Amino acid sequence: MSKRYKTKKFIVKREYQILALILVLLATGLVLLPKYKKNEGIEPKLFVKNAVSSERYISTDLLAEKLVNQDPSILLIDTRSEKEFNDFSLPNAINIPLNNLLDDDFIGYIDQDVYDVVLFSNDSFYADQAWMLGNRLGFKNLYVLKGGLNEWFNTIINPKYPKETMPREAFKLYDFRKAAGMYFGVGAPKTEKKAVKTKKVITGKKKKKRVAEGGC
Repeated sequence: MSKRYKTKKFIVKREYQILALILVLLATGLVLLPKYKKNEGIEPKLFVKNAVSSERYISTDLLAEKLVNQDPSILLIDTRSEKEFNDFSLPNAINIPLNNLLDDDFIGYIDQDVYDVVLFSNDSFYADQAWMLGNRLGFKNLYVLKGGLNEWFNTIINPKYPKETMPREAFKLYDFRKAAGMYFGVGAPKTEKKAVKTKKVITGKKKKKRVAEGGC
């Protein structure tokens, strides 16, 4: 069996695995949709196209940059349980557990055109399900924090020092991550931790000029 054939076979297998995962996530999330009409939302083909696209993800580095720069267009939604949220979450995040995502009290936070909504969980599993539900219903401006809080800890909170053989960019990235960690209070005495104002969220429909961003 040739190397090229093995590679092609691997790619095809990988595509089927991705599609299978999408179907599992969708099937899991459908229990949250009883109040919506069956014909509401986007077409299945467009849904699958969006689901296999990597553009729905935002990296921890890009998110950290936006938070440090106090980007007003970002709205963070923690899809974990209330207990996990109270133990630790990202600055100014709103807790909407996955099972309550489409409740009347919370639906306005994800079905709106005011903010770019970043969904996150410990990894990407709950956040991906939340994204699937929102995307299927045609909600706009939804993103998933790639790798979730686990990746946040590994990159922003506890970044690894680059090897000496790595390019200069790797050291610049490390310096940024260390500085971002200090900004969020990591490694600083409690009395010196940066105070963060609570963000006032305005839900609803509003047209806004979109600025092209890389990484989302």
